[in-house]
Amino acid sequence: MSPLPADAPLSPFGRDRRLVEKDSCPRWPLASTVADRDRGPLPAGLPTAVLQRTLEILGEARVPSTGVGESAALDLIAGLLDENGIDLSHPHAAAHLQPPVLQVAVDADALASASNASMDTYDSGPATLAIEQWVVRALAGLAGFGPAADGVLTPGGSISNLLAVLIARDSAAAAAGIDVRRHGMHGLQKPVVFCSELAHFSVQRACAALGLGEEAAVTIASDDDFRMRLDVLADELAEPGRTPVAVVATAGTTDYGSIDPIAGIAELVRQYGAWLHVDAAYGFGALFSDRLAPLVAELPCADSVTLDLHKIGWQPAATSMLLVADRNRFEAFGRSVDYLNPADDIDSGLDGLLGRSLQTTRRPDAVKVATTLTAYGRAGLGKMLDTCHELAHAAAARVVADSNLELLAPVTLTTVLFRVGGRELAAAELTDDWLDGVQGEVRRRLLTSGRVLVGRTKVPARGGRPAAVALKLTLLNPNATTTDIEELLDQVVATGHDVLSDRMASGEGAA
Repeated sequence: MSPLPADAPLSPFGRDRRLVEKDSCPRWPLASTVADRDRGPLPAGLPTAVLQRTLEILGEARVPSTGVGESAALDLIAGLLDENGIDLSHPHAAAHLQPPVLQVAVDADALASASNASMDTYDSGPATLAIEQWVVRALAGLAGFGPAADGVLTPGGSISNLLAVLIARDSAAAAAGIDVRRHGMHGLQKPVVFCSELAHFSVQRACAALGLGEEAAVTIASDDDFRMRLDVLADELAEPGRTPVAVVATAGTTDYGSIDPIAGIAELVRQYGAWLHVDAAYGFGALFSDRLAPLVAELPCADSVTLDLHKIGWQPAATSMLLVADRNRFEAFGRSVDYLNPADDIDSGLDGLLGRSLQTTRRPDAVKVATTLTAYGRAGLGKMLDTCHELAHAAAARVVADSNLELLAPVTLTTVLFRVGGRELAAAELTDDWLDGVQGEVRRRLLTSGRVLVGRTKVPARGGRPAAVALKLTLLNPNATTTDIEELLDQVVATGHDVLSDRMASGEGAA
């Protein structure tokens, strides 16, 4: 697999207007809409200025009475993405679980769009129905689920988690003799959903959307390794007067990549007849790697699993999936509609996947997944992940070795949490708020420079240390090198010195 030849057009909006593979890619052909190789991952400037100049080029916000033609319109929009868009293929783009995407996945996604197939009925796209079923079976097998497993692609991990909690709610209601679909939750005594304090906020959103209320999401403390505490969960499950609907474990927390003790949680959950869902939106991709797969070896203990291939999988967003260990759990979604899938058509084999989703029209996202899995196989995707994992460890080692920086958590998958300031400020009498403010200012200066894109979060209090704002690297670019990461951290340190100097000079923060 080689990059484009030296004489290949570098502009995605040159006369062929196609996405390009970076000519500097050492191994993996990644797509980009940015042609300017000298700019960073973001356009330089304050957000208001970048947004305003984009709007000015678009002109008055109205549907034009006449168009400018296809070529001119494509050139216009492509130019905006080039000048003012994000370049995730840049090695200094390291803020979020938002990777660069494989060119083959972009090409396959264009095929899916051109087909305009829908997944609801057979006559809306027969080949794509088979492709999704193939992808679901392949990934269910990778997860260790048996032949009874099934799944569905969704618009994102938040929707996958919503579907999982919905199925769990219906299951808990049925166990109590309640048909929640027809009659609502009257009679279901104080339903609750347990999750780690570090779980994704979509768990609370799912509870709100399903009428349980956000307060139904009971958070469980995490240990020093950022994993759900089994002792606290056991106490909460035993609390009388509540109906345990589900426990949501996390395999790959957003900030730490930490993985809850799934088997231990499953043992507790079974005692109460509750549903065990694992949000593996981030961590599922570890299964591609021989080195990292043992981290998620307990996934088969779950009743359902969320996975996002637009994280580790290098797919265009959104490419999520909900897997269930027992396909019969989808029965509550079943619908027979006269104009779509009447009963006699279903009996004749003309049914589709309407009964797997809350959506009716649903695009064939499995096309890009099937193409990528076929193109690279587990070994290829595993090599990409191993590279990113190694980069994260290299970054952590640099942070530890640099007196200007401080590592705040060990590396599990591909994220690195650290602070500017480090040992050189340890003896200074500076407030926690002052140090937190430094981190935010460093990130904003880097972001508006356009040269470096890093994330930020807040690390909870641990071991007598107060909660602290952290900078975060999320390393998902398999073409980045250790040199790229060194250069990125050099810019972080230099910007940190500027911020510290400016704040010290102003007299801010002294205790």
